[in-house]
Amino acid sequence: MAKKTTDCLVLTTDSISSCSRMLQLPKSKPKTNLASVTEAYEYCRQITAEYAKTFYLGTLLMPKEKRKAIWAIYAWCRRTDELVDGVEAKDTTIETLAQWEQQLESIFAGEPTDDTDVALIDTIKSFPMDIQPFRDMIAGQRMDLHRNRYETFEELKLYCYRVAGTVGLMSNAILGISNNQNNVPWEKDGQTYIPKEEAISLGIAMQLTNILRDVGEDAQRGRIYLPLEDLKAFNYTEQDLMQGVIDERWLALMRFQIKRARNYYHQAEAGIRYLIRDSRLPVWTSLILYQGILNAIEQNQYDVFSKRAFVPKVAKFSSLPLAWLRAQI
Repeated sequence: MAKKTTDCLVLTTDSISSCSRMLQLPKSKPKTNLASVTEAYEYCRQITAEYAKTFYLGTLLMPKEKRKAIWAIYAWCRRTDELVDGVEAKDTTIETLAQWEQQLESIFAGEPTDDTDVALIDTIKSFPMDIQPFRDMIAGQRMDLHRNRYETFEELKLYCYRVAGTVGLMSNAILGISNNQNNVPWEKDGQTYIPKEEAISLGIAMQLTNILRDVGEDAQRGRIYLPLEDLKAFNYTEQDLMQGVIDERWLALMRFQIKRARNYYHQAEAGIRYLIRDSRLPVWTSLILYQGILNAIEQNQYDVFSKRAFVPKVAKFSSLPLAWLRAQI
């Protein structure tokens, strides 16, 4: 287990302010004015700790170099998401996203234009990875720019892959795949299995969890991510959702959605055994903690309109022994 200190879990007001600045789409800077590699990783750590508290806890269980690399990826993903969902999203256009994709190409060419780029370039050098999942995530933001409804689950699934399943693919290179997967004689000559589909499933599961947790917040912004075909199947209308109606129709709809999300977590679990041992614990921890949000929704009687589902700190830390046991298998 990675060594942790209390101050890793706390941000100062100055740190939070710097997080906000880091999330803005930057103007190009002279290379001489960019942050050092150490400073860049610290910016990424601050962004992760501020905006993804549950996820951040899981990263603290990783070896130092892997932890830093995951922070760099998260910071880029968060800033990409902020282009459409952040405080300055009203100014985002197709051209903005095209500019962001050009900056991505520069990163993979080893040419930083922003402080957090420095960390991501260093991560790519240490853990070579494909650019396509990053491009796919930007494509997901283009979907968000134009759409606030999804007719079918297949449409929503594509969106979930682009904005979250891609993170699983990005992370595989950092987490590492075990070369000792085959433990029985007749599998010794088998090829190393790369759990791509399982990584995607974990991202989709987490995004579905976010969607269920944030139904009320999204409704206030005029967005409905629950598939409209599912609303119709349970005779629950868009107007009902916008008004926060909680009745038997809503309960049945939410039970259906939660079961679907848990199925994706179950699919993801099968891939964790293929990871290098020091990566299994943080992934299991993140998976268990995120599933805990679904439990919290149930404990709140499926009220996602006036209550925000979260996992209490005590529950977070008490889940670590279970995650540790599962990581040994």
